[in-house]
Amino acid sequence: MNKIEHIGIAVKSLETSNELFAKLFGKPYYKIEEVASEGVNTSFFQVGENKIELLEATKEDSPIAKFIERKGEGIHHIAFDVTDIEAEIKRLKGEGFIVLNEIPKKGADNKLVAFLHPKSTNGVLIELCQEIR
Repeated sequence: MNKIEHIGIAVKSLETSNELFAKLFGKPYYKIEEVASEGVNTSFFQVGENKIELLEATKEDSPIAKFIERKGEGIHHIAFDVTDIEAEIKRLKGEGFIVLNEIPKKGADNKLVAFLHPKSTNGVLIELCQEIR
């Protein structure tokens, strides 16, 4: 793993949260994107070398909607940049981690993504991200 790529925060309202975080960071988001396959709208803020991703559910049965229903708004996942996502998935499976996406899928911000189940990572949902080349 190369670095923290972004921290994902589940929010009830992207519009309201974009205003809040723009005030917090002193600058607006740089991108809004829908990921229909996950039932989510996202926005991204650049904060130094790192990014913050806000996630708003677009469907009641989406993972973000279920997360907010169970836990409320807050940190949803930590994403790590990887050079070779398929090799990283294989390595982590070999180390005993529960991989939720054995085949990477297209995520937001021009990334291939895969997730590790929080049961195998001390309760933290981990996302692996590789830039689509």
